[in-house]
Amino acid sequence: MSLPPLARSTLDRAAHRRRDAEWLAAAWARARVLVVDTVTGGRALLDDKGALVLLDAKEAPEVDAEQRMFLGVEPDGTPVFAIDAPLPEQPGARAVSLRDVGHLLGDRDAGLFTAAAALAQWHAGHPYSSTTGLPTTAHEGGWTRVDEGGTQVWPRTDPAMIVLVHDGVPGPEGRCLLGNNAAWGPGRHLRRFSCLAGYVEPGESAEAAVIREVVEEVGVEVRTIQYQGSQAWPFPGSLMLGFTALADPSQPVTVDPTEIAHARWFTRVEIAAVLAGEVLDAGDGARVGLPPASSIAHYLIDGWLTDGAPGEAGSGSL
Repeated sequence: MSLPPLARSTLDRAAHRRRDAEWLAAAWARARVLVVDTVTGGRALLDDKGALVLLDAKEAPEVDAEQRMFLGVEPDGTPVFAIDAPLPEQPGARAVSLRDVGHLLGDRDAGLFTAAAALAQWHAGHPYSSTTGLPTTAHEGGWTRVDEGGTQVWPRTDPAMIVLVHDGVPGPEGRCLLGNNAAWGPGRHLRRFSCLAGYVEPGESAEAAVIREVVEEVGVEVRTIQYQGSQAWPFPGSLMLGFTALADPSQPVTVDPTEIAHARWFTRVEIAAVLAGEVLDAGDGARVGLPPASSIAHYLIDGWLTDGAPGEAGSGSL
């Protein structure tokens, strides 16, 4: 299987440069700058060829030096920064979210946009120290925040597991178990189903979280848990750890209504039909929807669909 869509990057983060204020100042003068706007949910500009718009530093919106987020260095040595500012007008460009276009971007742009969105969201949400309550300012090229007493805080990344539960059966009749999150609302015309997911709790392994979350959300016991990959999900700051797990479809599905509104088993035939744009009835006049292509949930579902059952012997692609 290929990498998850937001796990791709070609940029050298050059972390050793973050504390070199003199180098960062000189680098800004020759840098390329990605503008993200957290007010609009972390949107950036995409040109008419499907590439991110990076500006020369002199063309970028003016911000204080401490607001420049150093992302790293391109293979040709060009420094790349990000700033959080209103998106400038650019002929032929449109504002896009990472959620919508992450899977369409090349490796370079996917890595840039993911890092910039995650870092900008963290800065926007942490103007005060969680330790002292004092205001903080950005330091080290945007990779730390410091209060007036010198207390540092670092970017927050919350580990979360996400699992495609399936029956291990190859071929068209193999099934996977997907849920419709209660937080997504009733969905009058489209009811989205996705993999089961949840945060890893303190003192808990990711695998233990898989077992716990599946039982809590749908009342199903799983086995043969296999890690498939990870990617950042900067909405605002998660690291999604992707797994597959086996379960017996004869077990009753009992949802926790505070977490899951609907859950059901789908065959590969049904999943393939939805991905092909066909209408599959979800009940109550709604049709079945699946996760966006930039998500690791879509990556897990697509891998199961095309490879049979990830990690299992044999192949069952349609």
